[in-house]
Amino acid sequence: MNAVIDNALQTYARLSIETGVAGASPERLIVMLYDGAILALTRAKAEMSAGDTVAKARSISKALDIVIVGLRGALDEKAGGEIAENLVSLYEYMGDRLVLANARDDQTKIDEVLALLRDLKGAWEDLVSKQTGTLTDAIPPATAARGAVSYGKA
Repeated sequence: MNAVIDNALQTYARLSIETGVAGASPERLIVMLYDGAILALTRAKAEMSAGDTVAKARSISKALDIVIVGLRGALDEKAGGEIAENLVSLYEYMGDRLVLANARDDQTKIDEVLALLRDLKGAWEDLVSKQTGTLTDAIPPATAARGAVSYGKA
């Protein structure tokens, strides 16, 4: 019976995420990427503490993918100017720190990246809340001013 409940909960979580993504503004999607990276690194720390090397590596890899492919990949360096250039450097730095954290089982490097991600996420949450009034009232993609964001590619 537990397997049935677990499967139902996983399906619900997946559908909830998919629904959130479908109705999210580009800015809200960036916040969701930060959430995913933070969650993956939080798991990696717990897995590191438990000595689960394989799971730790998988979680760090997921966070790296979000930072490098998701967040860095969403940057429009021409439109974003100096801010985008600084974010490129910061994301590359985070990637380097995570590779070292994985290789050396170093939670302090994960903590460093977590602090950076949380700060950046907070800034994006402020932006989203100013645009929508609240963080949960994301602008639907059809009405979002996609060209107004210098961070992401439309």
